[in-house]
Amino acid sequence: MIVPTISDLVISEVDEEQRKRLQFFFNQKKQLGELKSEDDFEKISELGAGNGGVVHCVRHKETGTVIAKKMIHLEVKPAIKKQIITELRILHECNSPYIVGFYGAFHSDGEINICMEYMDGGSLDLVIKKNGRIPEKYLRKITHAVLRGLQYLREKHQIIHRDVKPSNILVNHEGEIKLCDFGVSGQLIDSMANSFVGTRSYMSPERLQGSQYSVASDLWSLGLSLLEMALGCYPIPPPDPNYLASMFGPVFMEDPTNMMPVPSPRTPRTPHSGGSSKPMAIFELLEYIVNQPPPRLPSRVFSNQMRDFVDICLKKNPAERPDLATLMSHPWLAGVEQDDCDVASWVREIIRLPVPSHLPSSAS
Repeated sequence: MIVPTISDLVISEVDEEQRKRLQFFFNQKKQLGELKSEDDFEKISELGAGNGGVVHCVRHKETGTVIAKKMIHLEVKPAIKKQIITELRILHECNSPYIVGFYGAFHSDGEINICMEYMDGGSLDLVIKKNGRIPEKYLRKITHAVLRGLQYLREKHQIIHRDVKPSNILVNHEGEIKLCDFGVSGQLIDSMANSFVGTRSYMSPERLQGSQYSVASDLWSLGLSLLEMALGCYPIPPPDPNYLASMFGPVFMEDPTNMMPVPSPRTPRTPHSGGSSKPMAIFELLEYIVNQPPPRLPSRVFSNQMRDFVDICLKKNPAERPDLATLMSHPWLAGVEQDDCDVASWVREIIRLPVPSHLPSSAS
């Protein structure tokens, strides 16, 4: 197995701290060598489940390295499993401070095992469940990291992520924010496409309609994810204004337009109540995404720059969405790399928090 070095990266793309962390990961990867068997690991805990797989925190017995191992069960022929493992090898070449590191993949007992860098802060959907909505100052940092990750995948590997959502954005106690679960294996994408429909709730209208799509579809998913993280609940159909008023307080009600309810397609006079009502059936949800106006952030409680950023990501026509470079230079992200927002302290605080039982759940 060829293990990359820092010289394989574009030096200008990483600062000194990022360079040290990447080199530490490469050294760990070299120690691990080629991963071949479930017997090489001992389970520590389950990190989560979804998108067709279960993720465990495990320890590599020989080296003591703690990693995240995702097991995906697929009812496909052994030859297809072998091809998926071969296609996943491109992940060895995806080395960026904004992409979760890849140790290797193997198949055993009918399952595909994908071994990844362990991010101890977890995914942002779990952060929402633990801590409620995410403040705007952290969402700026998160958005910048996601855009840098998408830019890296696009420019260096000609890859579209295809599955941007809070559960595929991970954080750790050092304040790093990284993307995972992007579509590098055509066979894996095809094998899972008909079985796991929950992820479609983040798909762009053009993908849901079976049209051709590009990186612009990832930007729709980013906009929808930003809304969910900002509100603390999945935003389609839009939450009940009274629910949002109770969350944001008097400032939300200062703008009368914030208090105007958006009808639900199921019962025209019953708006979505922030996760406490019966969720829409998947076909109703997908029809709503395609045919109804996109959701928006309320005014007063979020900056006009953030609201504009989300609005342009959620243009129904993909041709009207800006490209990655334009989004990177959007006023909302001005000075984001230099600001003193401490993501690391925020993540460390969240790791210690218990899970509240009353928070509305977000869509899978």
